[in-house]
Amino acid sequence: MIKRKIKFEFSAGLRWTHWLRALSVFVLTVTGFYLAYVFVAPATSDEPVLFLNAKFRLWHEIAGFLLVSVTLFKTYLFLVDSVSIKERIAFMDFVNPKIWFQQIRYYLFLGEHPKLRGVYNPIQFIAYVGLYVMMFVICITGLVLYVHNFHDGLGGLLYDYMRSLEVLMGGLAMVREIHHISMWGILIFVPLHIYMTIFNSIMGREGSIDSIISGYKFEKPEH
Repeated sequence: MIKRKIKFEFSAGLRWTHWLRALSVFVLTVTGFYLAYVFVAPATSDEPVLFLNAKFRLWHEIAGFLLVSVTLFKTYLFLVDSVSIKERIAFMDFVNPKIWFQQIRYYLFLGEHPKLRGVYNPIQFIAYVGLYVMMFVICITGLVLYVHNFHDGLGGLLYDYMRSLEVLMGGLAMVREIHHISMWGILIFVPLHIYMTIFNSIMGREGSIDSIISGYKFEKPEH
């Protein structure tokens, strides 16, 4: 049996933002599908209590602001957090053609996993960059749609800024279209992310899945 050493991989902030983001994406997906196409309706009643659409919209907005908060906080961690320097260093692996070649060979079962400087391999790095682009787009378009329903408080504060962005995007209908396209991009990313995480966990045997919960992974000692 090969003894492995424990290595601290992910900070508490990164782990919490990961799971809060996953929760918000799940809630946003379910409620978003309902708001786009009402697939269930309550039984008719004479009482003014049938506010199912309003309830779905409420949870959509709660999850939406959670996603905005988590995305901003995770961006802050990536830029300045001392532990997250491992994520920033991954850019050096991303621009290294040799690492790209070794990583593709690994995924094709033709070689060993390359020794990385950061926590992400090049394919992971570009995938996460794409994910965060979609996150920012879906948050911004969501806020544009939000200010059209709530004109006081935060909605009133953001109204002029969001209306300017709305014009740049081509109008409210186009904003809604971009919002939906971003959602589908995220939904395509999620199963691929889960598959590749399981793949790396099984092939690498380093506790990759455990690390996003405990923060630690297990590496083979260097000789």
